[in-house]
Amino acid sequence: MNNAIMDMVDKANQKEEAPQFEIGDTVDVHSKILEGSKERVQVFTGVVIGRSGQGSREMFTVRRIVAGEGVERKFPVHSPRIEKVEVKRSGVTRRAKLYFLRDRVGKAVRLKERRRV
Repeated sequence: MNNAIMDMVDKANQKEEAPQFEIGDTVDVHSKILEGSKERVQVFTGVVIGRSGQGSREMFTVRRIVAGEGVERKFPVHSPRIEKVEVKRSGVTRRAKLYFLRDRVGKAVRLKERRRV
């Protein structure tokens, strides 16, 4: 009974078309930012290094290098603040979390590109 109610609430809060991307993909996350009374779209570009949670509570972590410093940001997959997630490049990965990229700098951060057929 309790799980059925939780599933109903979960379904109500999910996007109908969730963005399709995988770990290792380089993505552009278009998120809505509220500045005073104005709303604009800000793009955060980086590599998806992990996904966690399930249902409406699912999150993904995007990492990029800014001025030689690594920056990570977590986004909810089903958030109304996320306008769209664009896949720019797909990377070949063999694990679910790419936390090892945190220790790497320069060209070592790049992943092999996955060929789409």
